[in-house]
Amino acid sequence: MLQHLPVLPLLIPLLAGILLLMPPIATTLRRQQWAGTLFALLQLGAAASLLWHVDQHGTLVYAMGGWQPPFGIILVADRMATLLSVLTAILLLCVQLFSSAGEDQQGKFLHPLLMFQALGIQGAFLTGDLFNLFVFFEVLLIASYALLIHGGGAQKTLANVHYVTLNLAGSALFLFALGIMYGTFGTLNMADMQQKAALINPNDVRLANAGAMLLLVVFGLKSAMLPLHFWMPRAYSAAPAPVAALFAIMTKVGIYSLWRVHCGIFGDNAGDLANIAQPWLWPLAWLTVVIGIIATLASKTLRELTANLVIISVGSLLLMVALNTREATASGLYYLVHSTLATALMFLVAGLIIGQRGKAEDRFVQARPVVQPALLGALFFLAALALIGMPPISGFIGKALMLKAALAGGQAGWIWPPILLASLAALLMLSRSGGTLFWRARGDHSDGKRVQPTQIAAVAILVITLPTMVIFAGWITEYAQLAASEMTRGVDLSLLGGDDA
Repeated sequence: MLQHLPVLPLLIPLLAGILLLMPPIATTLRRQQWAGTLFALLQLGAAASLLWHVDQHGTLVYAMGGWQPPFGIILVADRMATLLSVLTAILLLCVQLFSSAGEDQQGKFLHPLLMFQALGIQGAFLTGDLFNLFVFFEVLLIASYALLIHGGGAQKTLANVHYVTLNLAGSALFLFALGIMYGTFGTLNMADMQQKAALINPNDVRLANAGAMLLLVVFGLKSAMLPLHFWMPRAYSAAPAPVAALFAIMTKVGIYSLWRVHCGIFGDNAGDLANIAQPWLWPLAWLTVVIGIIATLASKTLRELTANLVIISVGSLLLMVALNTREATASGLYYLVHSTLATALMFLVAGLIIGQRGKAEDRFVQARPVVQPALLGALFFLAALALIGMPPISGFIGKALMLKAALAGGQAGWIWPPILLASLAALLMLSRSGGTLFWRARGDHSDGKRVQPTQIAAVAILVITLPTMVIFAGWITEYAQLAASEMTRGVDLSLLGGDDA
């Protein structure tokens, strides 16, 4: 049974999405809510079990149907992939609980779409093959197209048009890049490509370089790297709050892919192809943070502000990808987990504020006071501390680790100023927005919805994870360092010889 663990985080949401569309579960919304929560718990249990097993016994490689590369679908569960698999499962559970308080009544098929979205994200993290990475990208994107316009509305539709158009273009470029990669490497298995990168035919180096740069564009689009980031703030700020919370990890799929491809396959040991993306990543990462800071200071709603803080986190992570040291990857992985949880928390808090503030929603304007100012104010304060990176929340540790990695890598002059200025911008805007949302109130309390128990449960899970990351910071940091080392070495190809399925 243990050898089948890598497929469970994919199999559970796949079956769940199908069952949620079929009777008897699909006949009532209440059944969908209970079943969706149960499936989310099962996925979290499977992902946590996989993480524990990999941490204790090492990387698991799973060949679907027993078919070996280059013909089979290979799943690779190493420390980095399993950590992000658990992160995805936590977000899915929180979003599922939050949606069950009424968001799922605004449109159809929310619960099965959430499962298919989780399937695509989990597959992107666990796949060991570039073509299957493309397949799982498409799965998560197709689900996200429908989730973005859940509930309808002109704003969502316009944001979705831009989102779909850009991602379709990105998918086309991805296919071109895959054709080039297969033509030059003779395989799309990432472990095999990592072994062959230094041995590639000199006549094919320029072609492989072109394919690698196309992949940089594709992953830059997925991660919202400048100048391919314009779709993201509009899409995330238009999406329903629980959908935006799950979307918080989608940009991290792009970062993860950059690590796997440009720090793994085209890393230090790739011969003539070594570190070919780094000269481009440095200025683009730095400018992504700068643009994020400017957009943060110009934000007009809490969801827009949170989306722009996602851009800042993406830029900070891209700096760690550009630095490309073991310490940078480990600190970036810690910060990736923290920033995903923190932005998801703020999106959910924004959803609670929208439900209680009337027509003003989460805009930074004077309006009627919220129904539960003490509760929402406390949640906003905790989420703001996490996003700013103030101690004792885990964001402080994540940023301190990145600054330390920059100092050790001799790039403090490039990395420290944008990260510290981003923290200052977040402090200024979150202080201003908090004062506007909770203090600049007039008139009587609105007749908005009080926070529901399932919403409290969803937000509480995210709140608890942040100090938990501080308590276990030593173990998580050590785990992240081992994950970074594994990524640099690549998967042992002898593991692919077993009959795993």
